[in-house]
Amino acid sequence: MSERTQAEIVPWSAGHLELLHYMNAPEMTAHLGGQETEAQIAERHERYMRIAGKGTGRMFAVVLLPGREPVGTVGYWDRTWAGEQIYEMGWGILPAYQGRGLATYAVAKTIEHVRAQGARRTIHAFPGAGNPASNAVCRKLGFTLLGECEFEYPPGSWMQCNDWRLTL
Repeated sequence: MSERTQAEIVPWSAGHLELLHYMNAPEMTAHLGGQETEAQIAERHERYMRIAGKGTGRMFAVVLLPGREPVGTVGYWDRTWAGEQIYEMGWGILPAYQGRGLATYAVAKTIEHVRAQGARRTIHAFPGAGNPASNAVCRKLGFTLLGECEFEYPPGSWMQCNDWRLTL
C-alpha cells in the first residue's frame, strides 16, 4: 500500500489549531502572502470551524494512518468568479510530508465530497504561477488551465496565479 493511501481527510475540528501553527512556516506561506499573526491564525481556525455549518464549503485536515497525525489541510468554499458562483479550493501539506502524493490524494477525496454535494457546477484552484507542486496537483487531477490571473490573497495583497477549473 502506498503512503498516499495511508492517509485520509477528516472534518476540521477544534483540535486542529496546532496544525495551523505548523502550516504558518515561511516555506508554507511563501506562495500565500507570508506568515500570519497569532490573531490571524486564531481567526482562520474559527473560520474553518464555522464554514461547514454555514453550508458555504468545508475544511479538512489531512491525517496519516494509522496514527492520525495531521500533516496538511484541504478545503473548498463559495466564491464568485467571473460572474459565476463557484467553489474555490486550496490545500497544503507540511514540508516533511511533501512529495509523497498526499496533496493529490487529499484533493481527489475533497473533489469526491464536493461532487456529492451537487451545489456548484465548477471548482477552481488558484495556485501561484511559481508554485510547481500545486499546479502539478491540478494537472494530475484533470483540472483545465484557463490561464494566469491576478488574484488577491490575502486581502490587500495581489499575486500572479494560475486559474485551474474542474467541471463537476
